[in-house]
Amino acid sequence: MKFRMKKLILSSIAIGSLFLNAANAAPADNVYTPQVEYGKRELDYRYGWIGKGNDPHRNATLLGLGYGAGQYWYTELYLRYNREGDSGNRFNAIGWENKYQLTEVGQYPVDIGFLVKFELPDSRSQGFGLKFGPLFQTDFGNTQVNANLLFSRNYHADVPNPMRLDYQWQAKYRSNPLLEFGVQGFGEVGAWDHWAPRSQQTHLVGPAFFGKLPLAGRQAIKYSAAYLIDVSDAIHSKAFRAQVEYEY
Repeated sequence: MKFRMKKLILSSIAIGSLFLNAANAAPADNVYTPQVEYGKRELDYRYGWIGKGNDPHRNATLLGLGYGAGQYWYTELYLRYNREGDSGNRFNAIGWENKYQLTEVGQYPVDIGFLVKFELPDSRSQGFGLKFGPLFQTDFGNTQVNANLLFSRNYHADVPNPMRLDYQWQAKYRSNPLLEFGVQGFGEVGAWDHWAPRSQQTHLVGPAFFGKLPLAGRQAIKYSAAYLIDVSDAIHSKAFRAQVEYEY
């Protein structure tokens, strides 16, 4: 299994780097979990906005099609659209997302996965992007905790840029699967080996809710949403993110 997973990850990086703007935490980002469900197909919709003071909101919408291609590999192709203020939606990037489950669920105290993500933006000046990093999940009683570290960089961009470090986390209290509550956080600290001054970092945190509505057969609708506040800036920027997945 370890050799197969290593081969899959390296293959994804090699193939993706041939044709695929990594960006810092975007309004429509979600918190990744390490598990993979073989054979599951998904229609994925993500939406989010972020605003600072009286500045116009920055909006993002993502439409994806995903598939559990193997017992330990989930892959998704998506299109992303951005909107600034009152302007219309504009195509921003095409992306390819790959998630690998590295441990059996429950085999160890912490479940581990790995994410590899590529993006090709509409502007050639931005080059292409690579984002990757480990995914972790553990349980404390009825509380599920996730924590991820993600590294990203734009290659062949007109403006040189360093490898950046983002993080994301969530804690969810599992009770009724139809509606569960928790908290989410997203952050950007700058270059991975030389963090930016605190005033230039982003640390979003806020309440979230989650749910899964079973339908006929393997079909289900999963959803989540969070309202986030940037605790690191004096203005306390606000953000909202939501995701709806149709599984079949």
